Amino acid sequence: MTLVLHDELFDAQLVRALAYVAQGGAEVGECIETARRISHGDGDRWYDEWSATAARVEKTAQESDVAGHVVSARTAYFRASNYYRTAGLFLMGSPVDDRFRESSRRQTDTFRKGAALLDLPPDVLEIPFEGGTLPGYFYRASDDGRPRPTVLLVDGYDGTAEELYFANAVAALERGYDVLAFDGPGQGSVILDQGIPFRPDWETVVTAVVDHALTLAEVDPRRIVVHGWSFGGYLAPRAASGEHRLAACIADSGPYDLYDTVAARFPALLAGHLEDDHGAALKVVEATLHQLLKKTSAGWALRRNLWVHGVDDPMAFIRLSRDYTMRGREHLIACPTFVCRTVGDDLSTSARTLAENLGCPTEYVELGPEEDVTGHCEMAGRAVFHQRVYDWLDETLEYDGAPSAP
Repeated sequence: MTLVLHDELFDAQLVRALAYVAQGGAEVGECIETARRISHGDGDRWYDEWSATAARVEKTAQESDVAGHVVSARTAYFRASNYYRTAGLFLMGSPVDDRFRESSRRQTDTFRKGAALLDLPPDVLEIPFEGGTLPGYFYRASDDGRPRPTVLLVDGYDGTAEELYFANAVAALERGYDVLAFDGPGQGSVILDQGIPFRPDWETVVTAVVDHALTLAEVDPRRIVVHGWSFGGYLAPRAASGEHRLAACIADSGPYDLYDTVAARFPALLAGHLEDDHGAALKVVEATLHQLLKKTSAGWALRRNLWVHGVDDPMAFIRLSRDYTMRGREHLIACPTFVCRTVGDDLSTSARTLAENLGCPTEYVELGPEEDVTGHCEMAGRAVFHQRVYDWLDETLEYDGAPSAP
């Protein structure tokens, strides 16, 4: 059942925007009324309406800012940022649409203006990585300057380091954790502005982030946590399999094996031919995928995936998806790991397989109808997820919100 829009994907993205009301990143009325102005599956109208709402809210933020109304300006900037991000979603793909560049630029700009008005503004980071840098933010739970457990937030396919503030950072900060959120290869501004696609060896990426985190005085080196959601639910445990300075790992709604997840979306008769070099069945698969790319909603994920992985052919994406697997690496994870998914989420159907194959202390949680939680990444129940995961993390790290001993 959908909330406002008849198209399930469009409606799910509406719920995603709405999910950040409690964190100051959305207003119910603004989101619902924007969605009501969008016709069924119309990507251009989606962009126009969300952009219009974002621009209107940004204007009110600027007015409050000039008048010195800090709280009003901050919350309006944050809502505008979320709406600009939402506006560009269905434009993701190659070649990059100028409208997507604009929505992304304004998403970042309004977020940073809002973040600068927080009681404890974050540090804007440039994390050294293989001759370049990865953008990020470091948020402090307190200004006492003492070390605290720090959560490294890892995004998925279509999020941004800025969205991670609403999605996960606020919940961590409220519980006394410092937070480092960043865009890695294939994500946010790294793919958009630097053209660097995803890579499977995410341990290499997170090692660079841990190295940088350890230069920050407020980071407790004994209690660094990696937390990934959506495709980051693969990237985080992959990182933990190679980076052993982590004290805990959180994998939220990620695939165990990307190829298996992709293949499961094909009819069984076609799925068996995805790796054929030739043949009639393979031609059917290729034709089907190229037709799918033309569809606004049904083809969105595939268009996005090709772009962030740096390929232009669906079959090339399917082939490279085999590199993104935890199969055979589970035993390399030594730190306690929390694995979670929502009942009915087809992107994380194999999350239990990951949990069952881990050799480290493991907590596996499925949230669903009994908790009134629905949607990929528990978008209709983020508070429920945060309660479960941070209760576990507090106990795992023996943390009560107080700073670490020097």
